[in-house]
Amino acid sequence: MLININPQNPQQRLIRKVVEVLNEGGIVVYPTDTYYGIGCDLMNRKAIEKIYQLKRRDQDKPFSFICSDLKNISDYAKVSNYAYKTMKRLLPGPYTFILEGSKLVPKIMLTKRKTAGIRVPDNAICLALVRELGHPIITTSATTPEGGNFSDASLIHDYFGKQVDIVIEGSAVSGQPSSVISLINDTPEVVRRGAGDVGIFE
Repeated sequence: MLININPQNPQQRLIRKVVEVLNEGGIVVYPTDTYYGIGCDLMNRKAIEKIYQLKRRDQDKPFSFICSDLKNISDYAKVSNYAYKTMKRLLPGPYTFILEGSKLVPKIMLTKRKTAGIRVPDNAICLALVRELGHPIITTSATTPEGGNFSDASLIHDYFGKQVDIVIEGSAVSGQPSSVISLINDTPEVVRRGAGDVGIFE
């Protein structure tokens, strides 16, 4: 199903409709400030496993997930004063921060070092979904297994077909990946340069 949601003021009834699908273990494609993301409820293991199959990805490479704000991040990760101040300057924005996961994060979503990648994109639609759902949603780019990117929701809808339950058409996406920054042990490390300025970490 392809649905159109207003990128500035997401219609609450449509957000609720998408969240009903997430609550039932559905897979949703939504815009972020970088790529279109494929996601599901962080707490639904079966749905997470479906996304691993869809992406043909090994389960020892966890996906990142989206939180609605800094307070929400502190529920799912150990956030030091340094990490909090750093993220406060940059979020919402096109960054993925690597932090030590809390006990609330399912094991399937943590690396062997118990770390997780966490995003707060500058996009009203995906943040509204997280707030309505009440916990984070998985995020992985809506790409072909060969790594091809989509910048158009209708093309994604045609490509994935019945493998996903809803594709949200909303804001345009930049088509650049997020910058990935590890804040483990308060030692910032740029893991991947993408959208967003990483100059303060160098």
